[in-house]
Amino acid sequence: MTPIVDLAGKRGVVVGIANENSIAYGCARAFRAAGADLAVTYLNAKAEPYVRPLADALKASIVVPCDVRIAGELEAVFERIATDWGRLDFLFHSIAFAPREDLHTGLVNCSAEGFAMAMDVSCHSFIRMARLALPLMTKGGSLQTVSFYGADRVVENYNLMGPVKAALESTVRTLAADLAPRGIRVHALSAGPVKTRAASGIDRFDELLDRVRERTPANQLVTIDQIGAVAAFLASEAGGPLTGSVTYADQGFHIVA
Repeated sequence: MTPIVDLAGKRGVVVGIANENSIAYGCARAFRAAGADLAVTYLNAKAEPYVRPLADALKASIVVPCDVRIAGELEAVFERIATDWGRLDFLFHSIAFAPREDLHTGLVNCSAEGFAMAMDVSCHSFIRMARLALPLMTKGGSLQTVSFYGADRVVENYNLMGPVKAALESTVRTLAADLAPRGIRVHALSAGPVKTRAASGIDRFDELLDRVRERTPANQLVTIDQIGAVAAFLASEAGGPLTGSVTYADQGFHIVA
């Protein structure tokens, strides 16, 4: 009997692994465990020593740098995939950034430049990746991005990232409608807070973790492996009927008033 989550023969790219605690790494492990062949990116030369051993553990066929702020780097990733594989079945986007001085102030005080950069890296890069993936997804596919509860509710100290993640979730809905005729599904995976390198930039994040743990129905935080299991399902044929929605992997935190 074929497993429900089966990615055997599928090829996917994972963007956003920073270290072993990254949500993207938990998802990459789940993709690999389900049988997928992976392409993995790392931010820059400073990040490579942390990411390459993880890519090796995943037996990733392609390991390349990708800083979406540098002209040509994102395009080079998809050119490499086109050369080596000639096709792509799924894409996992797990990158976000805001300048510290803009993240650590109220929304009304953030700069236009900081807001634009946060929107470009955290949201528009997903649109760019979708555009580059289209010629490679000739038999359909799955596009996923990572969101957070702060897109829907005001979360203390999340500041400008709230509107940015809200834009990302709206982007998912619009892309899902645009790309449905091509057989491409688009998902926002709203993960509960995880102690990642990116999250460490949020002021008083440890206090946020404690509050979320207390408010979840089972008083538990989600793990990157649990998030990965959901991501693998969405990327598989079993997730075929689903598109355009926000899927919560947060131990039920979003249901509690």
